[in-house]
Amino acid sequence: MTEPEDSLNEREFELINIIGAELDANQRDLSKQLDISLGMTNLLVRRLIVKGYIRIRQLNKKKTQYILTPKGASEKYHKSIRYTLKTIRSIGLIREQLNIVIKRLYDQGERVFFILGSSDLVELVEMSLNQPQWVGVKLSRIEQIPNNPQGVILICKEEINASLYPATQCVDLIKELAVQNNNEIFEQVSER
Repeated sequence: MTEPEDSLNEREFELINIIGAELDANQRDLSKQLDISLGMTNLLVRRLIVKGYIRIRQLNKKKTQYILTPKGASEKYHKSIRYTLKTIRSIGLIREQLNIVIKRLYDQGERVFFILGSSDLVELVEMSLNQPQWVGVKLSRIEQIPNNPQGVILICKEEINASLYPATQCVDLIKELAVQNNNEIFEQVSER
C-alpha cells in the first residue's frame, strides 16, 4: 500500500513533532535534535513547507520561526493516533506470545517464577502471570540470578547468557519472543 504523496515519512514526522514543541528552534538546533546534516534539515523543512505542514515567519534578518499549519497539526495528531494504536496492537501480540511461553511452563508443572530485569517487558510478564487462569502461581522480582533457585527465572533483560544456567531454571524471554515472532512470520509466508 503506497501512501499519499503529501504524507509524512518518519523524519518529517519527527521534525513536525520538534517544531510543534519548540517555536524558537533554528535549523541548526533542528539538525542536532534530528541527528542529521544541516543540508538534510533544510531539505526536510522546504519539503514540509511545500506540502503545507509548516510555514516560516521571518522575525528579523537572522531569525526565522517555524510554525505548524493547521494541516501540519492535524497530520501530527492523526499520525500520533495511528502510531499509538500500532503500539497497542504490538503490546497485545507480545502478551499473547508471553501467554504461550507461560502456558508451556505452567503445563510442565511450574508455579514459582522469578522475574529478572527492570524493563517494560517485566510489567507485561507480571500482568500475564497475574491472570486468573494461572492458579497457584507465585512471582517475585529479582535483580540477579540466585545460585539455586526454587522456580523458573524469566529473564527480561539483555546481555544475560541463559545458557550458563540449567535450561529448566532459566527462560530468556527476549530470545524466546524473538524465536516465536520469527516462526509466526515464517508460517505466514509459507501459507501464501
